[in-house]
Amino acid sequence: MAKHTATTPAKHILPNVGRKAPDFKLLDQAGDTRRLKDYREQWVVLYFYPKDNTPGCTKEACQFRDATRRLTRRSAVVLGVSPDSQTSHEKFAVKLGLSFRLLADESATVCKTYGVWQQKTLYGRKFMGVVRTTYLIAPDGKIAHRWDRVRVPDHADDVLATLDQHIAR
Repeated sequence: MAKHTATTPAKHILPNVGRKAPDFKLLDQAGDTRRLKDYREQWVVLYFYPKDNTPGCTKEACQFRDATRRLTRRSAVVLGVSPDSQTSHEKFAVKLGLSFRLLADESATVCKTYGVWQQKTLYGRKFMGVVRTTYLIAPDGKIAHRWDRVRVPDHADDVLATLDQHIAR
C-alpha cells in the first residue's frame, strides 16, 4: 500500500447525508473542550474554513455571527473548525465579536475525519489544506445536509433556508 505524502494525498471521504456525524473532541477559543455529542438535541451547523483573518473566512464568520440569533431561535448552534490554534481563534473571535465557538484542529484530525483536508493548488503550488465545507447535523446526530466547496456570499442564508426545510418536515 502506498504511503501518503504531500504529493500523494490520502483519499478524502466526506461523511454522507443520513449517516451519523463523527464525534470529536477539540478546544474552543476559550480553551474549553467541546465534543459534538455535547450538542445532541440541537441542530449543529459545523463549518470548516481554511484560516482565521483571511478575507473569505472573515466574511463567512461574520455571516454566521449575524445569523446567530435566527439560528438560536431554531435550536441551532454554530461551530467553526480550522487548523488554527486556540490563541488564533480567540483573537479572531474577539476581533469580529463572534458569540459562537471556533474549534482548534491543529493536527487536522477532525478535518481529515470529515473529508475536508484535501490537496489544493494556489499559483501552481500544490499543498494540503481545508476545503471550505459545511455540515448541518440534526438533533439525532445524523448529517442532514452537506455543502461542498462553499462559496461565501449568502452561505449563512442558504444554511438557514435549508434548516427551515428540515424543521418543517
